[in-house]
Amino acid sequence: MDDDAPNEALAEFKTKPLGGWGVAQIAVGTGLTVYAVWVGILQPGFRKVPLRLQVPYIPASKAQVDHVMSLFKGRKGALVDLGSGDGRIVLEAHRQGFTPAVGYELNPWLVRLANFHAWRAGHRDAVSYRREDLWKVDLTECKNITVFLAPSVLSLLQKKLENELSDDALVVAGRFPFPDWTPCRIEGHGVDRAWAYSMQAQRQLKKNDKLMESNLNNELTK
Repeated sequence: MDDDAPNEALAEFKTKPLGGWGVAQIAVGTGLTVYAVWVGILQPGFRKVPLRLQVPYIPASKAQVDHVMSLFKGRKGALVDLGSGDGRIVLEAHRQGFTPAVGYELNPWLVRLANFHAWRAGHRDAVSYRREDLWKVDLTECKNITVFLAPSVLSLLQKKLENELSDDALVVAGRFPFPDWTPCRIEGHGVDRAWAYSMQAQRQLKKNDKLMESNLNNELTK
């Protein structure tokens, strides 16, 4: 067999246009790989979660993490991340002095990944990642809360936070804002934006809205 045959075949492969069918094959192969990762690693944590409450895992960028932590500047104590994913927000919160820093994540694979990142960073015993349903977590003692969740989840989470958090609590949302709340501060632009919400301000705004509605109704009935 000619020793140059393999090299010639490789050269032909490199220079030969893929064509529509070749591109389609690559696309299908890539899609199957992504699907396999989803089914084998990410989906198990969502099997018992209603579809509208499922949040796909999208790691926070460094800019997003920086903007979130910037909004907590000047605050201290414990910090809780609801839907903590791979744990990078919790890890950075610990680095900036928040103690304890705790992440709640339903997907077991992401909890393991977060623990691995903490171990690799040398902070395994300093942070905590708990596999728990965020809807069942008692937040009454929490003062610093961060969330990276989908709008469909945020609209429902508002009620839980309003019922459980104290007036001095601060909630920071990354990637998507709370649909019915008014932020007290905003950091960043586009997909890297983060919004801070004072619970005391939210309750005061809600009280003012009810008062205005009551006054309007009184005027209409006169």
